[in-house]
Amino acid sequence: MEIKYFNREKQDFEIEKVYGDKAVKWMYATSSGNVLANLLVKAPVSVAYGALQSTAWSKSKVDSFIKDFNINMSEYLPEEGRDSRDPYSSFNAFFIRRFKDGSRPFVETPNIMPAFSEARYFGYESIKDEEVIPVKGKYLNSKELLANEKWTSTFQDGPLLLARLCPVDYHRYHYPDNGKVIDYYKVGGEYHSVNPVALKEKADIFSTNIREVTILETENFGKLAYVEVGAIMVGKIIQSTDLKDFNRGDEKGFFLFGGSTVIVIGEKGKWRPSEDIMDLTGKGIETYIKLGSPVANAL
Repeated sequence: MEIKYFNREKQDFEIEKVYGDKAVKWMYATSSGNVLANLLVKAPVSVAYGALQSTAWSKSKVDSFIKDFNINMSEYLPEEGRDSRDPYSSFNAFFIRRFKDGSRPFVETPNIMPAFSEARYFGYESIKDEEVIPVKGKYLNSKELLANEKWTSTFQDGPLLLARLCPVDYHRYHYPDNGKVIDYYKVGGEYHSVNPVALKEKADIFSTNIREVTILETENFGKLAYVEVGAIMVGKIIQSTDLKDFNRGDEKGFFLFGGSTVIVIGEKGKWRPSEDIMDLTGKGIETYIKLGSPVANAL
């Protein structure tokens, strides 16, 4: 299964080079692989594997990873306290690398929402119970995602942006507007892969994987439910701020090793995703968007 996405900046379609592609296909598309998958998706295994990526020996993987996936390292800073001669102390230090100042400006127009992750986006104007993930007919609704009756009615039938981060991507996520945090909680679950290959075989991943939910009150887009979804071999979801007040573009947190997803849900009628994202979503195609670029408009 080829994963085709549209690169907005290049205005062209690309084929995703998947890290561990053969392993993911085997785990989710074969009965023998399912046995291993059922073990790997449990929290202790994924967390333990993720922890190994912070050890000194893991640093040896960095150079080959950069070469295999053609990552432009001129955009990134070395780990704090290190320089370009020996920039990262471990694979996880490389994995959570930061962009250089000014390399990803956030759109400043108040009624335009900037991309909160550098990722592959799906967008929906209104998520209803009958809405489906394009790769397979699984319902994607706020009740299942938030798993908290307190917020079900607030976000019912609201707009949704789903940003899928691959292991090769920048793995920090950011606030899309100025505002304050009004609630935060964790939802227990498993650590399935969020790769479309896995989603095709197991369509309830987003609502059964471990996740952290932050409810934001924003200046320009009303209330937002900001959901970080863990994935296979993700050691941790890290909140790097105090979860109180925030400004547009501030870093909110990051994922340690593994592919992951950030989902933002809004109140009905407050905003809508950008037209190009919605058009391609309707065709089952993700749009690759750089951090800080427009992804939605206030109504």
